[in-house]
Amino acid sequence: MPKNYAIRLRCPHGDHDEWVILENREESLENILHLPWDFECQLHGVLREMPIEAREEGAAPGYPSLRSLAPKVQQESSVPAAAESPEKKKKPRSSERLPLHVPVVLYGWTKSQGSFQEETATLLVNASGALLTLKSKIAVGETVFLVNRASREEQEIRVVYVEQVPEDKALVGVALKYPSAKFWKKTRRNPRIPKNIRVIVKGVDRNGHPFVQSSYTVDISKSGARLDGLGYLTGPGETIEVKRPWRGKARFRVIWIGQIGMEESNQIGICALEEDNNIWGAKLPESETTQPGDDNSPRKK
Repeated sequence: MPKNYAIRLRCPHGDHDEWVILENREESLENILHLPWDFECQLHGVLREMPIEAREEGAAPGYPSLRSLAPKVQQESSVPAAAESPEKKKKPRSSERLPLHVPVVLYGWTKSQGSFQEETATLLVNASGALLTLKSKIAVGETVFLVNRASREEQEIRVVYVEQVPEDKALVGVALKYPSAKFWKKTRRNPRIPKNIRVIVKGVDRNGHPFVQSSYTVDISKSGARLDGLGYLTGPGETIEVKRPWRGKARFRVIWIGQIGMEESNQIGICALEEDNNIWGAKLPESETTQPGDDNSPRKK
């Protein structure tokens, strides 16, 4: 049965939101959220963007009618011709979603949760984004960061869909800032090798105070490393300086922290911000395929 939707689109320049009416649509609410739509910005003219919010008429008591959110006349110019084509309706997504389990870390700041970090895994992926489950509270339209634990690659993501499910979790659809099917590969960009190297780490702790701490690497690669004894000092997303005496120093970003009760407790995973700056003094191979169970995810004791 055809349904009516109201979608909120935002100008990429960040200075205008527009509600658009979509009437007699066959797509589901999830599909509507994953499609780009045309709208007219008062300052920049006709644009095409992904919705930051979408609602079905009558689905949420207390919300205004679609007709009070936007003039009906906007429907004609706001629905892209591609979406009207019967052929396009069969393939509404930019690429087919595939079931794929990729260990990931999400971190950032949300309005209802504040600062957070959570380890999870994808359920479905495509070039534009993924579907996963989260315990952390997050809302449609919010932007956070996602790290592929296998490849250690990181991207900013935008939440496009949230549905509550049992066990106090939510199904969350996310869109990559830079769509790429290769982002979900289970190939580590650069292989890690076990190496115990003493380093000096500088950064800012969770209370905003500068710190200088001695640490040792657990393993290293061209794109990052794992350090021990720093989990209580820093957090995901923070930039730290790692110095090796007589070898130089380099900047890294913290991408995960080992949780209490896990084998990697009090360890941190770091990603190089200057990959050409090799401070390890070791010849590092260029690529490897992650073997089953070798995703560097913390394991329960």
